[in-house]
Amino acid sequence: MNTPTVADFEIPGLAGPVEILVDRWGVPHLYAGSQDDLFLAQGFNAARDRLFQLDLWRRRGLGLLSEVFGGQYVEHDRAARLFLYRGDMAEEWSAYGEDTERITTAFVNGINAYVSLCHRDPSRRPPEFAMLGYEPAHWDPSDVARIRSHGLQYNLHDEVARALTLRDHGTGVEDLRRRREPAPHHLTVPEGLDLSVIPDDVLRVYDLATVPPWPDAAALQGIDGSNNWVLAPSRTATGRPILANDPHRALTLPALRYIAHLNAPGIDVIGAGEPALPGLSIGHNGNIAFGFTIFPIDQEDLYVYETDPGNPRAYRYEGRWEAMTRVTETIPVKDGEPAEAELWFTRHGPVIHEHPTRDAAFAVRAAWLGPGMAPYLGSTGYMRAEGPDAFVAALRRWGAPGENQVYAAPDGTVGWRPAGRVPVRPNWDGTLPVPGDGRYEWDGFLDADALPAERDPDQGWFATANQMNLPPGYPNDRDTVTYDWYAPTRHHRIAEKLDARTDWTVEDCVRLQTDTVSLPARRILPLLAELTGDDPLTARAIDLLREWDADVTADSAAAALFEIWYRRHLRPAVFAEALREVAPEAERAAALARILPSDDPAADPRVDLDLLTGAETGPDPGTLLATLSAAVGELSALLGPDPAAWTWGALHIARVYHPVTALHDGPQPPWASVGPAPRGGSGDTVGVAPYGPDFRQTTGATFRLVVDVGSWDDSVAMNSPGQSGDPDSEHYSDLFTTWAADGSFPLLYSREQVEKHTARTITLRPPAPVTAQDPNGR
Repeated sequence: MNTPTVADFEIPGLAGPVEILVDRWGVPHLYAGSQDDLFLAQGFNAARDRLFQLDLWRRRGLGLLSEVFGGQYVEHDRAARLFLYRGDMAEEWSAYGEDTERITTAFVNGINAYVSLCHRDPSRRPPEFAMLGYEPAHWDPSDVARIRSHGLQYNLHDEVARALTLRDHGTGVEDLRRRREPAPHHLTVPEGLDLSVIPDDVLRVYDLATVPPWPDAAALQGIDGSNNWVLAPSRTATGRPILANDPHRALTLPALRYIAHLNAPGIDVIGAGEPALPGLSIGHNGNIAFGFTIFPIDQEDLYVYETDPGNPRAYRYEGRWEAMTRVTETIPVKDGEPAEAELWFTRHGPVIHEHPTRDAAFAVRAAWLGPGMAPYLGSTGYMRAEGPDAFVAALRRWGAPGENQVYAAPDGTVGWRPAGRVPVRPNWDGTLPVPGDGRYEWDGFLDADALPAERDPDQGWFATANQMNLPPGYPNDRDTVTYDWYAPTRHHRIAEKLDARTDWTVEDCVRLQTDTVSLPARRILPLLAELTGDDPLTARAIDLLREWDADVTADSAAAALFEIWYRRHLRPAVFAEALREVAPEAERAAALARILPSDDPAADPRVDLDLLTGAETGPDPGTLLATLSAAVGELSALLGPDPAAWTWGALHIARVYHPVTALHDGPQPPWASVGPAPRGGSGDTVGVAPYGPDFRQTTGATFRLVVDVGSWDDSVAMNSPGQSGDPDSEHYSDLFTTWAADGSFPLLYSREQVEKHTARTITLRPPAPVTAQDPNGR
C-alpha cells in the first residue's frame, strides 16, 4: 500500500486541529473537534479543490464578471443583480434555522483562508487565474445566501412559451406542444391579459441572469431531471433498505457537485453538495439516508403591466399609477470605465423587459427571491437529522427548489416527502402570465403539511423521476403545485424493474440507474410489423429494428437508426400531419418550429406517442416508410452505408468543456476539455442522456449515489469527471472513464475503511501563538 502524502497548514480561526483524509477516489473525509472548526475546514477544503469554480460562481451570482473579464459581461452583471436577495439578512438567516448563519460564516472563513494563502503563495492558485490574469477574491457570508440565480427555477419558461404559442397559434397547437397534468386541464387566459403585448424576447434578461454565459455550463430549460428510489427491507437481498439517487444536470467541467465527509461532535454526514455551499444535500449521516429529485413547484409568475404613457416607470395598480423602485449600482469593468446600472423593481419583483411602444413592462415574481429560499442552503438543517421524524420536520423549512425528498433509516423505515414553498394563487393557476394591476396576487404559501407524502408504502418501494406524482384526489385545482411535469417514461421503467423483484442489491441499483431501455422505442417498434422496404437498405433497416430489444446501448446499430428516425424524421412528420387539423397551412411551419425547436434535446415524447399509437388505425404506412428511408439516408451519410459499421456511440458521445473555452481567446490548454467517450441512452431512458443537434450528450447523472442503509461502507457513488476542479490535480478527470462505462466507486464511511484507502493526509492547525520578543534579546 502506498504511503499517503502529507500536507500541513496553519489556518486562522481554528480552535483545534482538523484532519482531512483524502481517499484514492479524491473524496475528502474531514475530522474536527467542533462543528465550527468542521465547517471552516469544509470551506478551506472546497477552495483547495474548486477555487476557480467557486470564484466564478460568486462573480456570476453577484454580477462581478465584468470586473475581471471586461465590458462584454456588463449586461450579464446587471441581470444577475436584479435577481439577488435584497431583503433583511436577519430574517434571511433565521428562516433556515438557528445556526445556518454560524455555519455559513465558518465556511466562508475557510474559503477566505485559502484565498489568502493563494495571495501569499501564487503557486497554489489553479492555472485558470494566471491564464485569465486576475486574483481570486474574498467572500462575505451573505454572498452564499444572497445569490439566487444559480438554482433550478420553475415555471417561467413554461408559462411564457405557452403564452407565445397561444398568441400565435391558439390552443390546438399548444395542446400539441406540451402535455399538462393532472389532466384534463383547460387553459384560461387571465382576464385583462393581452397576449399580443408579450414580445418573443421577454425573458432575455432573465436568461442572462440564470444561464451561465459560457458553453455547456447549464442544461437547457426543462431537462434538469433526476431519479431516486427507496427500497424497503422486504425488497432487498440483505434485508436492509437501499436508497438510490442520480440527479441529472448539465455535463460540466468541473463537476457541478462535490462529495465530502464531515465528522465532528454531533455530525457525521457523507454525500454531495454544491461546492460553494456549506453542508451536504444528498447522502447519509449514519442515522438516515436522503436524496432528492426535482418536484417542479411553480414558484414563478410573469406580471404584465400597463405603464403610464407619460412616465414608463409608473405602472397601473389598483386604479392608480404606482412608481417603480430604482436601485442604481456601479459595475466595475476591467480596462474600462465603471458602468452605472439602473435596476428597476415593481412591488412584485425585478423588471426584466420594457415595451414603451405598447406602454407595457414585465416583471418576475419568484418565491425564490424571498427569505429562506437560497437554493439548497436548507440542507444545513436536515443533514443532521437523527431519524425520519426529525428529517421530515426539517424539510418544513426547505424553500427552493421544489424537491421530491426520499429517505431511508436502518430500522427499515422508507419514505417520500415533497419539499418547497408553493405559492397560493386564489384566482388563477399559474399556467400563463397575468396582469400586474392588483387582480392577481399571491396569498402566502401552502402549508408544508398539505403536500402529499408516503411512509413505508405497501409495495415496498417508492420512486420519483420528476413525473406527475400527485395522488388521486389531490386538489391541484385549488392547491396548485404545477401543471408542468416531466414525461413519465423514466418512472415507468423504474417501476417496471422495481416491482419485478424482491432481491435487490446495491449493484442492481447501479445497473438500473444506468439502464438504457427506451420505452418509446418499445411502443413504436410494433408499428413496423407489416412494413415492407422498397429498397434493399431500407428493408435491411426494418429487419434491424424488428430484431432490436429497444436497448439504446452505445454499441447498437439499431439504437443509432432508431434515434435518428424517431427524433429527426418521424416526430416532425407526425406533428406536421397533426397540425393539418389545428393550424392554417400558412402557419404550420412556424407552429411546427414552436412544437419541436431544433435545440430541444428533451423532446418530451408524450404527445407524439399518443399520436403514433393512440389512434385505432395507426400511422400512415407511407409516413413510416418515407421517414425511415430518410433516416437510413442520414445515418448512411454519417457512418457509411453498411449497417454493420453503425453504432450509437459513434455519434452519441460525452465531452465536457471548461469555462475557459469561452473566457480565454488564445490557444486552449489540454485540460480545457475531457473526453470524448461513447455513450448509450437518450432523453427517454433511466440512464438519461439527452443530446443536441450534434448528438453530444448535454445532461446526465454525473453524480450517482446508492446507499446500503445500515451497512454504510457498502455504499457506492460516482462524480464525473473527477472530484477536483484544479487541472493540476490527479482527481481532475480520473473518474470520467469509469463514469462513461457506468461504473462507481466505494463511498467509505467508517474511519477504519477510510484509513485503509487514504491517499493524502492534510492537517489544518490553529496558528502557533506569537511569542512576545524580549527587548533584551532573552
